[in-house]
Amino acid sequence: MLTLMTQTTPAPPPFLSGQFLLSMPGMGDERFSRAVIAMCAHDDESALGIVINHVRGDVDARGLMDQLDIDHSGMDDAPVYAGGPVEPQRGFVLHSTDYEGQGTLNVAGRWALTATLDILRDIGAGNGPAQWLIALGYTGWGEGQLERELTQHGWMSVDGDGGIMWNTHVADRWPRAFESAGIDVSLLSATSGRA
Repeated sequence: MLTLMTQTTPAPPPFLSGQFLLSMPGMGDERFSRAVIAMCAHDDESALGIVINHVRGDVDARGLMDQLDIDHSGMDDAPVYAGGPVEPQRGFVLHSTDYEGQGTLNVAGRWALTATLDILRDIGAGNGPAQWLIALGYTGWGEGQLERELTQHGWMSVDGDGGIMWNTHVADRWPRAFESAGIDVSLLSATSGRA
């Protein structure tokens, strides 16, 4: 009898760059209530994402550009998002991949992230990316932290869909992201149980 020995290769780590991280009902951290996070970087050492559905009430895009003394005559106004609790005064622009500037990070070919003033100047002049959103702050995790959180009742990841980010009203992004995975949020419970 001949027995074939097969060697299995371990699966690569489940990195989430280019996906949405969705907060589950009842996760316990109000900063992430009904949050949709566009994951921009994730590796063995850390993870970084931008919340794309929490709008700041204290500033809009033109007001931010006024504070930075950037001309905005070539753009329409837009909300500024609360990208996360880490460094809430630091700015980021999530945008379509048709624009690349200094320091632009292409995120799995789905969107890009730029954190320089040059992109704001280009947006203000009407020369920026076709689609964009400005966020202050980001969501970050240290080594192994996100992986541990994913084993608890709190987060779910789904495919990152540019249509949800660019073409869906901000209030509808969270339920639409769940719908993209075939889940009706009205059927989700804020408490966990045992079977």
